[in-house]
Amino acid sequence: MFEAEKNFTSALISALSGREPPPTESEISDIAVKLAELIGFKSETRNAIEQAMIAVDSRMGRGVSIIDIKAQHDDEWALKKEGINWTYSDAYEAYLRSEGWSAPVIGALSDVGNRILGHLQDPHSEGSWDRRGLVIGHVQSGKTANYMGVIAKAADTGYKFIIVIAGIHNNLRKQTQERIDEGFIGRSSNPENRVNIGVGLFSKSYPHPVTLTNINADFNKGAAEGSGWKINDFSKPVIFVIKKNVSTLKALHKWLKELNAHGGGRISDVPMLMIDDEADNASINTNKPDLDPTRTNAWIRQILGLFDKSCYVGYTATPFANIFINPDAYDDEAREELFPKDFIYSLDAPNTYFGPDKVFLNEETSSKILSKINDAEAYIPESHKSESIILELPPSLYRSINQFIIARAIRNLRGHENKHCSMMINVSRFVTIQKSIRDLINVYVKKLHDAVKANYAMPEEVSARNEYMKALRGVFDQNYSDCGFDWDEVKGKLLTVFANLRTYVVNSKSDDVLDYKKYEREGQGLTAIAVGGLSLSRGLTVEGLTISYMYRNTRMYDTLMQMGRWFGYRPGYEDLCRVHLSSNSITWYRYIADKSEELRQQIRRMRKANLTPRQFGLYVEAHPDRLMITAANKMRSGTKVTMRQNLSGKLRESYLLPSNQIVNEKNEDLIQEFWSAGFGDKAEIVTDKGWYFENVSVSVIEDFLSKFRIHPNFAGQKAAIIDYLDQLNEKYPLGDVLLISVANGNEGRSKYRLGSQDRTCEPVEEGWRAGNYRVASRGDEKLGLSDTQLEEAEEHALEGDAKAASDYHYRVVRKKPLLMLHVLNVLNSNVSYGRVPAFGVSFPDGDFTQIIEAVANTVWFDQMVEESADNPDDEDDYDE
Repeated sequence: MFEAEKNFTSALISALSGREPPPTESEISDIAVKLAELIGFKSETRNAIEQAMIAVDSRMGRGVSIIDIKAQHDDEWALKKEGINWTYSDAYEAYLRSEGWSAPVIGALSDVGNRILGHLQDPHSEGSWDRRGLVIGHVQSGKTANYMGVIAKAADTGYKFIIVIAGIHNNLRKQTQERIDEGFIGRSSNPENRVNIGVGLFSKSYPHPVTLTNINADFNKGAAEGSGWKINDFSKPVIFVIKKNVSTLKALHKWLKELNAHGGGRISDVPMLMIDDEADNASINTNKPDLDPTRTNAWIRQILGLFDKSCYVGYTATPFANIFINPDAYDDEAREELFPKDFIYSLDAPNTYFGPDKVFLNEETSSKILSKINDAEAYIPESHKSESIILELPPSLYRSINQFIIARAIRNLRGHENKHCSMMINVSRFVTIQKSIRDLINVYVKKLHDAVKANYAMPEEVSARNEYMKALRGVFDQNYSDCGFDWDEVKGKLLTVFANLRTYVVNSKSDDVLDYKKYEREGQGLTAIAVGGLSLSRGLTVEGLTISYMYRNTRMYDTLMQMGRWFGYRPGYEDLCRVHLSSNSITWYRYIADKSEELRQQIRRMRKANLTPRQFGLYVEAHPDRLMITAANKMRSGTKVTMRQNLSGKLRESYLLPSNQIVNEKNEDLIQEFWSAGFGDKAEIVTDKGWYFENVSVSVIEDFLSKFRIHPNFAGQKAAIIDYLDQLNEKYPLGDVLLISVANGNEGRSKYRLGSQDRTCEPVEEGWRAGNYRVASRGDEKLGLSDTQLEEAEEHALEGDAKAASDYHYRVVRKKPLLMLHVLNVLNSNVSYGRVPAFGVSFPDGDFTQIIEAVANTVWFDQMVEESADNPDDEDDYDE
């Protein structure tokens, strides 16, 4: 059943490909009926039609790359070569078509793959060469599909030896091996079932690449010593899928050096490509000996150093650690560092990607998807220990399980019985705690199952008396009443949810195997509740993820974003997805989603400015949030840290708010003083949300800021803002001033008194911290712009594949500094704590090399990266 539906869906999508404009739903339905009759497909076609509708409307941009334009390298070398037989590449694209990928997306993937291939070296080039690059994707967005396409093209052009480094866990390495088997090798690497699969099914003469790793076995010392094989013993490409682990890398280095190296201890006749998946994970800070980042990094470099002809390409969704690598670092043994000196490529996600914007930035969608966890601390404290005893689960976790049961029933009603549906629970970094949580969940699921079995067919007046059925009905009414089915229909389908419902502990110490492929082979969809920590946070794809519950305390960019396994593709059930997080995590995800998107936009701007990867690295190294995206233990040793800062295209706001009433009153007086004086005698312009002064002298803005009193822990950031304005003064002598106001009562222009705006804030020492670390509302920065500038901002957004202009794009077109002034009505637990003035300064974009020195004390740092926060060092979910 599963295979028949998959084949029918693939055939339907192929029949629809290339139609312009894309066919309507009714047209797709008509074609599906005719096709089903033609090929004898007897099952329900609704699910295939749904998949086809998504496929024909899917689009993916080309992305953008930063390269060293002065380097002697022809990026079109592969396109110019004649006689290349694209055997592996063509087979991979045929495989993607069979998997239901749409023609436009496959075409875009191939185009991007060609561009990345162009950034590599022609493998037939003479002499010795090495290339270093970085590909930046999105979490769960198809990075694996991209690098598999690159691998196939590289093999077609002559790369003989390919290494894929697949994270630090066995389960991720196994998952990657399975995908390589399907998309490149064409034969299962399962020693007990060596059958042709994937690309190997399209031709009897498919030239299967060679691998010495399989789904069960990483490359190890035994393989190194016992194989006796050399790379050149094989006429086909050789590919290894290995774990990022010191002993594995050391064993591979030994095999390469002893059996393959020739004169001078190097391999001169084998072009090599290394793909480093989750590339930033080599630099996590851990005391686990086999995961030591310095040794891991060194062994990767030593392996690369064995080859006269090598290319290294890192893939990651969280690139900050990679760009912090010192580009000039060199070691006599390990040789050049892994800094992406030759290219940085930023991928676009397809328009069907369920990403951070939908979950965190779009207020309409996020309000439906997100739920705040307010009750977990009493049951599973964020700072719990491995020996803690968990006696009960938070009520919110039980409710989320109820959501999962209801969502799965709805998916079954939609014809998704043969598709996977999963729930992810990530509340502890300790494997013993994860097992305890799984055991408690099993008890609850059994009670639910018993209640459903006894009541799903009963009249509502009977079933409603059961507490579990009542809870399930409550979740339906609150969350899913608009799903297209009524309660009686959903209730009647509840028992089917438990047929293939399994709970798993997903970590390196567990015997549980979250094996979706097993159920696919049996033509079934798995309903999985996966409990884990680090193993769920790095690379592992949780199929059909519908409900996510995460209660973790971390502010590290990479760790937090990688925990976001709920990003991805949710065809036909996106409206059912729910994400449960603490309010702090929601705040940080929104912040980081904003910053990550900003970084991608900067890459586009830097490409236009013809900046090199080295210049981009220097820019990111001076990113004002660097303290939050580097490891905490690097910054704990002194009372202050001096950082290089670049504020180009940034908005900095006084999100730390003083509670001292006298200070706040003085600031209101200051606003009144400068406002009444016209900020240097400038004409006042009315906007939709207050007033506007155009072309104010930046010296006047600096004067205002120097007199504005701030929270003591914001002093260093305020100093950096003024210093940056001062440095830019010659280029930008004039700026704009916005007085953001919601007129109310006796507030307004006549008394030079700003109308206050409600802001939910968290208490901190001597004041408050604005919610989401934001003072302005989204869109405030467009106030005062001309219609022409607004149109230009929209054009910039479309160029960058954004759906609409954001504050960043308004910053780009304003082309001068902007001071925004606010008065906030501080709210906490719905209690008002009065008027607090605040400011924000946004800077024009494009000054990527403008650097200032800023000092951050440990008080400020500890607020950003708390001592109690999760640290990778504390995880005990590691493969031994």
